[in-house]
Amino acid sequence: MPTEQGSPVSRRKAGFFGLAAGVIAVLVVVTGIRAREDANAKLREWTDDQAIPTVAVVLPEARALTPTLDLPGRLEAYYRAPIFARVSGYLKSWSADIGARVKAGQVIAEIEAPDLDQQLLQARADLASQEASARLSEATLNRRKTLIASNFVSMQEIDERTADLSNKKAAVNSGQANVERLEALAAYKKITVPFDGVVTARDTDVGALINAGGGAGPAMFVISDISKLRVYVNVPQTYVPAIRIGAKAVISMPEYPSRTFSATVEASSQSVDVASGTTRMQLGLDNSSGELMPGGYANVRLSLQREGVPLHIPASALMFNQSGLQVATVGADDKVLFKTVTIARDLGREIELASGLAPDDRIIVAPPDGLADGDQVRIASAKGKAGPAKISERQDVKG
Repeated sequence: MPTEQGSPVSRRKAGFFGLAAGVIAVLVVVTGIRAREDANAKLREWTDDQAIPTVAVVLPEARALTPTLDLPGRLEAYYRAPIFARVSGYLKSWSADIGARVKAGQVIAEIEAPDLDQQLLQARADLASQEASARLSEATLNRRKTLIASNFVSMQEIDERTADLSNKKAAVNSGQANVERLEALAAYKKITVPFDGVVTARDTDVGALINAGGGAGPAMFVISDISKLRVYVNVPQTYVPAIRIGAKAVISMPEYPSRTFSATVEASSQSVDVASGTTRMQLGLDNSSGELMPGGYANVRLSLQREGVPLHIPASALMFNQSGLQVATVGADDKVLFKTVTIARDLGREIELASGLAPDDRIIVAPPDGLADGDQVRIASAKGKAGPAKISERQDVKG
């Protein structure tokens, strides 16, 4: 029985369907490969994009927050004289205690010095003996001179008598000087005041042993003129050029919390202390009412005179590394550029700079860890704003 042959139409349909299935399979494979490549490309792009840090930037502000500088100071008497004894002995009496107002030349204590008194008596007796010897030598010389005409004495003897008289007169002068020296020392048994003022210290009492000179112990008395006070303040080296002689200052005292006193800058030491990096300045303060006390603590507010307006940046922008104190800035090509800066004042959340930045530098507010010079960064701008913000508009702090 003959086999049935398939129709040509059926064979063509089967071939068409097979070809279509192969094309579809190829398209599926190609589409899958392309999709995977696109996904990989997008992943690489996203990874590269995430590798660029996003930073917030601000511009430094050129403004003077406070044109004054507050520093601790110390009050001292305008004139102060420690009183030491010039002679040794025992204190016989004193008449001025601490806080007493005294006048120049006033006797405030007396020393009993019996040794000095005996030395003065001996010196006066020696002087009297020397004067008697000189008078005798002069009389003898005059008598010898009357005998020259009779050739009873020689010129050699006259010369010897003349020299002897000169020696005697020199001894008289020496004795007189010694008496005057001891009399001057005896006058120091009375302790007098060198100028009008107040007794601010007394470290002696009746019967105390007094040693001459100022190196054997504390001063007997301290006299201070407090009608005007000196205020000493140590100014950091950075601010010295901004404080001029004659500038005004405001003094506040803890014992007068609701009052202030006016002072004037009078002098500067014109040198920097190596240990503290400061310059000592002296201010004059009127104290005619006697309300303020020498040795007291004072807060001194000095007026600063600047030639230019300083720049201020956020404190979080500072970085300290092996190159010193630096700030990370962003250039026109959005690449990081580190700049070394110098601090003028630390104001807490803001820093006043002395040098290192320009007003148009874009500063990274909080530089991320690992940021290096030349790194590419992306600028994060606030919504609805273009460009960097000001410090007053944005103040981020490192966490």
